[in-house]
Amino acid sequence: MYLDEQTIAVIRDSQAKSIQAKQLVPEQLEVIYAKNWFNIWVSSKYNGLKLSLLDGFNLIKEIAYYDGAFAWTVTLCSGANMFSGFINTDLASVVFSDPKVCFGGSGRANGKAVWNGEQYHLTGVWQYATGAPHLTHFTLNAFVFDGNAQRVDVAGQPVVYSFFVPKEYVLIHYDWDTFGLECTASHSFSLDNVSVDKSYAFELKPSENRVDSALYKIPFMTFAELTLLPNYLGMYQRFLDLVEKYFFDKSKNPDWADKYSKSRFRQIDSYQQKSEGYTSNAVSLINTLWLEVNQNPDNINAELLVEIASESRRIVKEIRESVTVLFPLVGISGAQRDNELNIVFRNIFTATQHSLLNLEG
Repeated sequence: MYLDEQTIAVIRDSQAKSIQAKQLVPEQLEVIYAKNWFNIWVSSKYNGLKLSLLDGFNLIKEIAYYDGAFAWTVTLCSGANMFSGFINTDLASVVFSDPKVCFGGSGRANGKAVWNGEQYHLTGVWQYATGAPHLTHFTLNAFVFDGNAQRVDVAGQPVVYSFFVPKEYVLIHYDWDTFGLECTASHSFSLDNVSVDKSYAFELKPSENRVDSALYKIPFMTFAELTLLPNYLGMYQRFLDLVEKYFFDKSKNPDWADKYSKSRFRQIDSYQQKSEGYTSNAVSLINTLWLEVNQNPDNINAELLVEIASESRRIVKEIRESVTVLFPLVGISGAQRDNELNIVFRNIFTATQHSLLNLEG
């Protein structure tokens, strides 16, 4: 167990407030800063927790059990703070001296980064910057231009760099209006010819890491898959427990119990066993990957990376299908917006729209 009772109480007590506010509220941010959760993956040289992949996975899964939207924000922002391992070390030391430093932004390449020989000039619009109201820096991917000419690599493909930009140069578009994950406040943002030094550009490639850590030798896509996955697993476990509690309450009615108890409890038990299997599979893959990056960081088994990608997507697909089967069984109470069953249902289905682990994305 990674969370103490007091932390759990704050997370649960703040959930309704954050849904209403459509962003994290001060109580939640205070927990994050006190626990240093935005720096789960940051090196200790930059005041981070430097967790292993498995420890971070387990922490996120447990947070997601109590509030999936809160956990989603921690995941996306800590995942962006992980970029500390790839940026200029002198600059990183300054930026991460702030205990409230929080990166976040968009992983989709868009906009332009025009190099004039001295600086990059950034222009464009990017979507879904999780935690936008409390970010200290916005991250983005942009196509690189040398003057008016688009830069290409040796294969003739457009060159894309990642950048991070202090919040004061960013315009936030308050357009996040979803039926779940409301408090993630994943708004769009734009830049209009903002100039940044070359030290604010970086490449998310294992070969470009600036910190000696096994974590930064994992391909970023694989890292993203294995850090988003525990959110689904934690939310799903909560959903199953809430459905089971609903069945227990209904079983106090003799007529319902006589007609449904055996089949309903057998059904929920089978889903819970599958859920345990999902976690076991994920942990096994993480352990195998961690061994690989520590023993053979420059030649990670490509088949292992493919297996992680396909297994992560399979698990999310089955979670989505299982929730669709179970939700109609919880009656009208499940349709009440302030019922936790409804909150978890909304969070799961909003999360499954994320393109990374959505097979149809």
